[in-house]
Order: sequence, then C-alpha cells, then structure tokens
Amino acid sequence: MKQPALGVTATLGIILISFLTIFALGPELFMNWASYALMGAIPFAIVVGAFWQGKEPAAIANLGQPVRGVAYLVLAALVAAVVSVIHWATRGGALPGNPIPMAVMTIITSVVVTFFLVIVWGGWPFSLIRNKLVAGIVVLVGAYVINALIFQLMNFSFAQGAPFYSDALEPGGPISAWTVVVVMVTALSVMFLTLHFQGGKPFTNIKSDPLRGLVWTVACFVVGYLVFLLGTQVAGMEAPTFMVQVSIPFLFGSIVMLNMLGGSITAKLSPVVGGIVSVVLAAIVGKLLALGYSALMPLVSGAMPAGPEGNFAAELWLANALLAVTFPFLAFYGDFFQLWPLAGKKPAEPAAEPVVSAVEPS
Repeated sequence: MKQPALGVTATLGIILISFLTIFALGPELFMNWASYALMGAIPFAIVVGAFWQGKEPAAIANLGQPVRGVAYLVLAALVAAVVSVIHWATRGGALPGNPIPMAVMTIITSVVVTFFLVIVWGGWPFSLIRNKLVAGIVVLVGAYVINALIFQLMNFSFAQGAPFYSDALEPGGPISAWTVVVVMVTALSVMFLTLHFQGGKPFTNIKSDPLRGLVWTVACFVVGYLVFLLGTQVAGMEAPTFMVQVSIPFLFGSIVMLNMLGGSITAKLSPVVGGIVSVVLAAIVGKLLALGYSALMPLVSGAMPAGPEGNFAAELWLANALLAVTFPFLAFYGDFFQLWPLAGKKPAEPAAEPVVSAVEPS
C-alpha cells in the first residue's frame, strides 16, 4: 500500500484501536494512570523516531517486523514505567490514589520539551556526542532535566483546598501551571505549523545549531503566547478549553498530515502553496477528529461535564484521548512497527524518512 492511502488507513486503524482501548480501560483508569503512563512513553518514542530515526539501538532496529516493533514497545514500556514512578514519587509525593496535577502536568510539559529539544535544537548540545545511541539517551535525560527547571516556574494555587494539595509539593513559581502547560502546548502547535513548510524553513536555513534553536524556539513561543492571549483574553476562553479546542486539534491534525501521510498529499505543490494547503488541511482534519472524539465520548466513557463547573472533565478526556492515547499509538505504529504490515516488508518511504525529524547538526 502506498501513500496517501497507507497513511489514511493506518490512522483510521489506530483511531479504532484507541477507542477500543479507552472503552476497555474504563473512564477511571483511562483518565488517570493509563493516560499518565502512556504520556511517559512519548518522549522516548520521539527520540526513537526523530533523533535516532529508527536506527538505534541497532540490536532492535535491525530486527524484522513485527519482532522489531514488539521489542521497541517493551523498551518503551520500561522507560515509561521508570519515568512515571519517578514523577509520581517526586512531583506527586508518592500519594496513594490517582496521579495528582503536579505529576500529570509536568509529564505533559516533558513531551513538549522533548519535541523542541529533538526537532528544533536537533538534540544540541547532546548531539555533539559521537555515539548516536549514547547521544539519544543523554537527550532524553536532558529533556527531563530541562523540564524539571520549567516545573519551578509553575504554581498550583488553583488547587488550594484540594485533598492532595500541600506546600511541600507546591513549586511556588510565578506562573499558573495551567498557563505554563497551555502556552507550551500552543507553542508546540506553532512549531508543527512551521514543519509544514519544508520541515521548518526558513529556520532550518540558519546553520548555527544554538542560534537556529534559539531563534526557532523564541519565535514559536512568542507566536504561541500571542495566540494564547487571543483565545483566552480576547475570545474569553478558559485555558483548558482553548487548549483542547484550538491547540491540540491543530497539533493532532499536523501529526496526521506530516507523520502518518508523510506530506504526500501536498508533495507535488510548490513549497509555499503546499505548506499553506497542508496547514489548512491539518486544521480541518484536527478539528473534525476532535469533534468526532467529543461526539463519541458518551458512548465510550459516558457523558462528562465541561468547563470550570465540571472541573474540565470533558476537556481533559478529549486531551487524553487525542494526545495521551491516539498520538502515542500512532508514534508506536509508525516508528516502532514502520506501518507493518500495511507498508509491506519494507517501510513506505515517508515512514523511513519522516517529515518530522531532528535537524541535522552542522
């Protein structure tokens, strides 16, 4: 099977598997430990797909399918288990019950940090390590160290009075944790927007690694913050609502267009026109999928209240369904299994040479 039929079929199949998984888990497990643990596996999947480009560890990468994919899944599960337990024990205070917001939100931002470190910065400065396997491991660890520093900017004063809240777990930063998370996710959406244009041009034309990463990152966060202000201050949307109605749908649509379809739909168009068309299609696809997921939520997990009155339960369900379940499943299938068996014995070209990949260090 060839693109774009390959990507469309694979995406629809993963969406079906995602809904079956969510239904089987039940709302309580899905909304808490399952989504939390799956998000803990995403940074590793980013390193495998975008930094290692599926070539490391060689002992796994050289295996035939589906053994290769299963081996990567096992390794991802081990990494996710370690990451989840560490965050639960430190950020979450090892409290019994479900993961608390301090642990969950820092897991979310770790995904954003890893994307920026791997794709925008090309893994720099860790990419200077000659051994690619070691470099990838250090990149992953470095992402969590950077994320730990970002955690200190957050405050969780909105949760005061909740049973889990304590001064010992409160980083006491100057910015609401919700603002940090939503701005970072929105900046990531902006980063994906730039990838629709020849993988990040004109930023990728900057040859200096730290300068390129700095300029690209600042641009994404400045635009992302302005969009966040438009949505929350001008349009009056609550931060979590804005995230699941605007930022996440575009991000998810971009993943479908760039990763799963490999940019095949706009491949024959000029770079500028193709980029614009790809952005528009990503916005449409992402929004339609978000609407579809929301419509099916009552059938899969039962109806949930939306907005601050309902503690944003519906919004959190949608965010988890799209980016904590479907997205890692797409990443696992594309990066670990190389779209096997749909792509045949050899992966399709877009799967072998992903649109979303680390910038090569100069």
